[in-house]
Amino acid sequence: MPLRTAIRDLVILDGNGGPAVAGDVGIDDEGRIAEVGSVGAAASDFDGEGMTLAPGFVDVHAHDDGALVNQPDLGFKLSQGCTSLVIGNCGFSAFPAVPGRPSRDLLGLEPTWSDLDGFGRVVQRGRPACNAVALVGHNTVRSLVMGTERREPGGDELAAMAGHVRAAMSQGACGFSTGLAYEPGRFSRTEELIELARHVAPFGGVYATHMRNEGDRLLQSVDEALQISAEAGVALQISHHKAAGRRNWGRVSESLAKVDAAIAAGADVTLDVYPYTAGSGPMIQYFDLDDPDPELAAAIRLASCPAFPELQGRMLADVAAEHGMSLAESVRHVLTAPHGDRTICIQFLMDEADVVANLGHGAVMIGSDGIPDRKGLPHPRLYGTFPKVLGRYVRTQGVLTLPEAVRRMTSLPCDRFGLQGRGRVRPGDWADLVLFDPAVVADTATYDDPRREAVGIGAVWVNGELALVKGRHTGAGAGRLLRFGTG
Repeated sequence: MPLRTAIRDLVILDGNGGPAVAGDVGIDDEGRIAEVGSVGAAASDFDGEGMTLAPGFVDVHAHDDGALVNQPDLGFKLSQGCTSLVIGNCGFSAFPAVPGRPSRDLLGLEPTWSDLDGFGRVVQRGRPACNAVALVGHNTVRSLVMGTERREPGGDELAAMAGHVRAAMSQGACGFSTGLAYEPGRFSRTEELIELARHVAPFGGVYATHMRNEGDRLLQSVDEALQISAEAGVALQISHHKAAGRRNWGRVSESLAKVDAAIAAGADVTLDVYPYTAGSGPMIQYFDLDDPDPELAAAIRLASCPAFPELQGRMLADVAAEHGMSLAESVRHVLTAPHGDRTICIQFLMDEADVVANLGHGAVMIGSDGIPDRKGLPHPRLYGTFPKVLGRYVRTQGVLTLPEAVRRMTSLPCDRFGLQGRGRVRPGDWADLVLFDPAVVADTATYDDPRREAVGIGAVWVNGELALVKGRHTGAGAGRLLRFGTG
């Protein structure tokens, strides 16, 4: 029987970090890679035009839980060459949930499900463009059991939270995530997190953490993450590794040194980074309204501002000056207005040298941390993360080689998050593939015009189905919500 598709005239990077080789790739009727190298007859041929074929990229730090339901076309991910996503980051996941109770987090969901299995059924009915695997979020679990109370859990409450973590892991979650800079996660003690992470260990999952502090107490926060990992017996993923605030620039090297020492002593640690010097998130989470931090306020750009949409895209300092307000007054003006708590901001707090230091480390993967808000002017990382690494940091600056960059975007994350049979171009694996031109690929999204798709991505296949070709989204909807360890 002939192959379904033969992709011909390629330069192939297999995802393992080795040199590229010329050849063709054949896809069978199940959507798996059948042949690599010399490929026989196929029902259809696709001309690769001498471009580079690699495994589809994996966004290891995505907030697309809601988008999988509300925006299943996921154009902002497909256009970057992404075929799989790790969702449920920063302690916020779409499950567990109370059906009919709207979430009050950045996911923007009104669930009709209660657990991961139910969420998966809803996602699958929508025929998502990309695959996804889910972390179960601490903030979500704690909110469900304790609300937003600023206290330690009682014994029954801790047991209830542990039950939710175990249930999620048994249904295919890839691990447990925390967002310790956010409410209610910031109210938890280390001992609570160790106890909950212990319930991940029997399943082989990951502890992924937005650490308690990424600024003045970065190094102490790394120590806490390493302690939780060691005492719970789980692998550690440090999310969007950075040093925030000018006085902390350069500490990424010290933080990475701590990670290297832990690895040398036997710890299992990986990290992720986005290739930008600005972060983004729900503005209400970053400020004490009684005493707003003026340094942070001066670094804020309003991305999505339901209370004052005319302010979207503007620096908060300029808004304050225009209205004759102090920075503290401008913070309160935005956040205390009706729906002000839904404001998404961008914070310019990081140093380019720290981004480069992260990208130069072999245990660092790529995660967009993009927030798929349909309104406003989102952070350009939503559309530009992976092409920016390939264009700026591989081709232009040579911070890492192309084979190594592809390894960090493919086999390394697939191995870490249990996406078996993915992340490599080899016979028998699923045909999640991206075709791109290394001499052209680049991001085009900017802070002023963030919804621009990348250039240089020729085609994307998800589970063997052609999902994007030369900028055209086919609507194949071949993605799946995957179970940890099964691919």
